[in-house]
Amino acid sequence: MASCVLAYSGGLDTSVILGWLMDEGYDVHAVYVDLGQPCEDREAILQKAKNIGAKSARLIDAQEELCRDFAFPVLQWDAKYEGMYLLGTSIARPLISKICLQVAREVGADCYAHGATGKGNDQCRFQLAAEALDPNIKMIAPWRIERFRQRFPGRTAMIEYCQQKKIPVKVSVAKPYSSDENCLHISYEAGKLENLMQNGVELVDFGMTVRPQDAPDRVENIKIGFEAGVPVRLNGQSLSAFQMVSQLNQIGGRNGVGQIDMVENRFVGMKSRGVYEAPGMTVLYAAHRVIEQLTMDRDLTHLRDRLSPEVAEMVYYGFWYHAKLDALMAFIREAQKPVTGEVSLNLYKGNILVDGRSSPNSLYDEGIATMEGGGSYNQTDAEGFLRIEGLPSRVQAKVSPRKY
Repeated sequence: MASCVLAYSGGLDTSVILGWLMDEGYDVHAVYVDLGQPCEDREAILQKAKNIGAKSARLIDAQEELCRDFAFPVLQWDAKYEGMYLLGTSIARPLISKICLQVAREVGADCYAHGATGKGNDQCRFQLAAEALDPNIKMIAPWRIERFRQRFPGRTAMIEYCQQKKIPVKVSVAKPYSSDENCLHISYEAGKLENLMQNGVELVDFGMTVRPQDAPDRVENIKIGFEAGVPVRLNGQSLSAFQMVSQLNQIGGRNGVGQIDMVENRFVGMKSRGVYEAPGMTVLYAAHRVIEQLTMDRDLTHLRDRLSPEVAEMVYYGFWYHAKLDALMAFIREAQKPVTGEVSLNLYKGNILVDGRSSPNSLYDEGIATMEGGGSYNQTDAEGFLRIEGLPSRVQAKVSPRKY
């Protein structure tokens, strides 16, 4: 009998897919990758998979790995898809694929299944990661298979299937939107959010953040310490990557930090509307940028900023395990070596304000930068500099005078 690993959440879709794969003749190994989903009874989820008939069911906690090895390198790149989205879901999917393939190798499975639809980005991220790690793996995406869609044309058919198979599912009134959560963020889409005139921030019942107007009427100060571009200390306390994100989620969340509403371009070609909240990572992006301003060379910073959208696009599309991204990650590790120091921030009603910054590698020289008299900068030097810089313009102006 063929063997398959299923990226399993315990919800309606993956529970139905588990049963359907068994109907198709597969031994199914269910893998629940814990990335900080809403608090659930993890043991009950695994037991449910076994009760349905899974050959095995296991939970793998990957929250620390997600923050340390996936989110923080993207943070070093200051990568935001289309200038806004912090890639919380995009970053998580290749890690899920990696873990599922590790389990597949362990149990001898040659197939990997997931519950992503044929319309969204997640199918790309799951599959592109899997094929890069194991080109021989057989991908099974039931929502792209005609006979699966014919059998389950809607939610009612899936619920009826679960009742026939005695698969326990929680049936509730459909929410006005769908959501996906991990320790980095929560995303909200579909439902009433597909109406672009609907105020998303008013519609969504945020899970990590309060609305800025409901945040405290006082400033909260925090201090974040970086080493080589990686956040390592919060208010003087050394923290792991997951601890850092988790504590900043609480701090940023209660101050209304990190909510966005955007229309983005999916990899598959359509535009979609998403509302996101990422309080901890939003604070880290702000702090990281501040310490870079002290420690990174101008031309290196500008080069990184030109490449950053490329990195964000690759991560969003699902090209995590790709030669180009490997090379770019090697570049950023080198570029971030001097990015060490501490940033003091004030959080207030959704705003992040710089309170102070310091670094042993600071390139800021007050003696050079001062606008007061004296200092170590010789203003006369600028005369020759500008004569040379202006030479091409002067030559061009003689050949083709500009009207003014």
